[in-house]
Amino acid sequence: MDTATCDSRLAQDVSSFVREGFTPNFGRARAADRTAPLWRRLRELGTELWLDTGSIEDTRPLWTREFSALTTNNTLLNREVQKGAYDSLIPRAADLLRGHGLAGREMLLEIAFILNARHALRLVEEFDAYVSVEEHTDLAHDAAAAVEVARRCHAICPERFIVKIPLTPAGLLATRRVAGEGIPVNHTLGFSARQNFVAARLARPEMANVFMGRLNAFVADNDLGDGSLVGERATLASQRILREVRARHDAPTRQIGASFRSGEQVRDLAGLDIMTMPPKVARGFMELGVSPHDLADRTEEQYEPPLKRGVDAAEAGLHTLWDVSSKVRECLDALEQEDVDSMQPVDLLAFFSAHGCGDLLVNWTDRQIATSAAEGKIPKLANWADDLASGRIGLDALMNLAGLNSFRADQQAMDERISKVLQAEGMYES
Repeated sequence: MDTATCDSRLAQDVSSFVREGFTPNFGRARAADRTAPLWRRLRELGTELWLDTGSIEDTRPLWTREFSALTTNNTLLNREVQKGAYDSLIPRAADLLRGHGLAGREMLLEIAFILNARHALRLVEEFDAYVSVEEHTDLAHDAAAAVEVARRCHAICPERFIVKIPLTPAGLLATRRVAGEGIPVNHTLGFSARQNFVAARLARPEMANVFMGRLNAFVADNDLGDGSLVGERATLASQRILREVRARHDAPTRQIGASFRSGEQVRDLAGLDIMTMPPKVARGFMELGVSPHDLADRTEEQYEPPLKRGVDAAEAGLHTLWDVSSKVRECLDALEQEDVDSMQPVDLLAFFSAHGCGDLLVNWTDRQIATSAAEGKIPKLANWADDLASGRIGLDALMNLAGLNSFRADQQAMDERISKVLQAEGMYES
C-alpha cells in the first residue's frame, strides 16, 4: 500500500481537511460536575477507565470525570459510518484526493483514514477524551505502511490520539518503530499473557490487550464449559506478566482488559491497569448493587474456569492463554541480542519458529486463513483440534487470526459503504 509521508502535500492537505472546524478545549473536564462513587473507587484501586464505543449518544449519559478515553475500532467505526453520518463528507474528501491524483483503491483507503480521524476528533471535541484510533486492516501485514499511517494519525491530534496497531509480525515491528518515536500505541488483538509478554519486550507499546469476552465465548460456543472466568484468568495473568516486564525490563506497557461482556467482570477485575467497557457493560456494573466498599484489588486472583467433565484443557490449548513458558522467555532473551530493527516480518516468523515458538507467531497458510475467515470471530474447535492438541498452533494465535479476520470483514463493509456513496456521485470506479 502506498502511503503519504507526514510532510507530503497530500498528508498536509488531508490533515487540514480532517481538522476543519475542530475546536478542542484541552484540559477542560466537560463532566467536571459529574462523578460516581463506584467509578471513583475503581480509580482509587489504580484502574484507568475507558468506554469501548465510538457513539457520542451512548457515551454522554455515562461520561464522568473518572473516565479518560474512548476506544474505536473497525467494527465500532463501521457502525457509525453505516448510519450515514458521513455521507456528505465522503464526496468532499474524494474531491480533495482526486486533486492529488488518487483514484480507485488508493482513494478508498485514504477516505477510510479520513473518516477514522474525523470521527475520533469529534470524540475528542465532545469529551476531551483520549481516543484509540485503529489503522485500516490492509496495513496489518505491511510494517512500513503501518508506521507511516501511525505517524500521520498521531500528528493530526498528538494531544489525544492513541494509535491502534494489531498484534501481527508486521504490527510488532511497526509498533516498535513508532513507540520508539514517542507515539502512544494501543497494541490490539492480544489474547494471552505470553503474547503481551512478547509485545512488551519486543515492541514496547504503551498498552496491550486481552480480548477476554471472545475467550469465554470460545469455551462456551465449543461446549467445553460455560465460558466463565477463562478471559478473566488470561487477563489477570497478562496483568501480572506486564508488571514483571515493567520492573525487569523498564518497559512502559500497561494492561487493557477488553471485550467485556458483563458488569460482574468489572467487579472481578478491579485493580487492572485499564478497563475499556462497552456502554451496556458500564451500565450493568452500576446496576449490580455493589458498594464502593465492596470493591478490592483482584489482580492477584487466579480464577479457575469451570470446564465440563472430560474436557482436556491442554488439548484445547487453554494453557497458552495464561502460561509464559521458559521457552518463550528464552526466545525473547535471544531476540534481544539480534538486530531487530533490520528484521522484516518474515524474519520474525522464522526466528520464533527456530526457537520453538512457532505456535505463538504462526506462519498461517492460505487455507487456514480462509477457514478462519469463514468461521467468524469465534473459531470452531473441530476445525483446529489436531493443530491445537499437537502444539503446532496456540489458541491465543488462533484467536488473534480470527479477530483480525472479523475486523477485516467490518472494514470491508465500511469500504463498501464509501464506494456506494462515491458511485452514487459518479466519483469512484473499482
